[in-house]
Amino acid sequence: MRPPKILAVASAIDLDFRYGCTPAWWQLWKGLYEEGVDLVVTPYRGRPIESPWWRTAPNPTYREAESYARARDTIAKLKGDTHLRRAEQSPEDTVGDRMTREVIRRWVTPRWRRHLDSLVARERPDAVVVFTVPMAHIRGIPTALRERYGIPVVFYDGDVPMSLPEFGGMDTGFNWYHDADPSEYDLVVSNSEGGLERLLELGARRAEAVFWAADPEFFAPQEVEKEHGVFFYGYGDKFRRDWMAAMVGEPSRCLPDADFALGGRDFRGDIGSARTIGDVPFNAFANAISASRINLCITRRSHASVYASSSCRPFELASAGAAIVSNPYNGIERWFEPGSELIVVNDADEATEAYRSLLDDPAQAEELGRRARERVLDEHTYRHRARRLLDLIGVKVPA
Repeated sequence: MRPPKILAVASAIDLDFRYGCTPAWWQLWKGLYEEGVDLVVTPYRGRPIESPWWRTAPNPTYREAESYARARDTIAKLKGDTHLRRAEQSPEDTVGDRMTREVIRRWVTPRWRRHLDSLVARERPDAVVVFTVPMAHIRGIPTALRERYGIPVVFYDGDVPMSLPEFGGMDTGFNWYHDADPSEYDLVVSNSEGGLERLLELGARRAEAVFWAADPEFFAPQEVEKEHGVFFYGYGDKFRRDWMAAMVGEPSRCLPDADFALGGRDFRGDIGSARTIGDVPFNAFANAISASRINLCITRRSHASVYASSSCRPFELASAGAAIVSNPYNGIERWFEPGSELIVVNDADEATEAYRSLLDDPAQAEELGRRARERVLDEHTYRHRARRLLDLIGVKVPA
């Protein structure tokens, strides 16, 4: 009996793009491999990148995508910014947006239709899973593949609720659900339990949650010296500036000896006296976590407010054995026990007191991290998620 095969159509494989979901896709795909899946990955942006855990297929519109990205970067620079920014709530579907989709529909979509048809005919996968490629860009293709080959086609949205039309979305230039038809897919998978009803309202025939997780082999406690007192890493502070001020800005002024450090870039709000250390390479992230006495989980407003909308960060920090301090996060108890496996603070005073307590008592911090990692090992690895995804799709792995 041959192993089950999945064709993955991925937003990107290249980690250099700094797409928040890509490192998580790598870990999930590795989990699928460990569960016995033969995985073929074709990227929507960037070049195909091989790994020990999957095979690749080309990107048929590589040049077009990179040309579009360069044009957006140029326009952003002319405006004096690093990238074009969307409104943080109910972003307008502009004339430019509609014109871009029309060009994509006429030029990009037909090439992807031919590409995926050829891939499915050659590989004969048991299912096709689309990982966060804008739905409207491949509209019509899921229906065509299902009708011709009789296989399930699944859409995996890893950024609900931020990806929904009423939220600002990421500054990629695309709103995933404008001119889209979620009913084309047999299943829409979401990182958010609270967002499932909205996905059904948008037209999904079936919507199920698969939460983010962590690979415990990669995100493992490291034997390194402590370099930071309080550490946060993130892709900017959009949607979380209030909590950055409450958990970094004000406490860093109240605790001048604590050494606050921020990894990443594009922090535009109040960061107090925290120092910025720039991007942390993905292969060094576990070391950076372990080199910090306290790690912050500051979740964007959209995710923190919609029930059980998982982000990668709490699972990665917990898997690395971090002492985690988090802003209020609706549904975090779905994954971790506040007070035992992490600490949730409600304002700057509580944050300052939590930092002071953990910095004064390293054993308490170590125990908090130990319990958090145990919870990940028991419930929140990507092999757990891979099994759930396969079960939802209906793909059976030989015993």
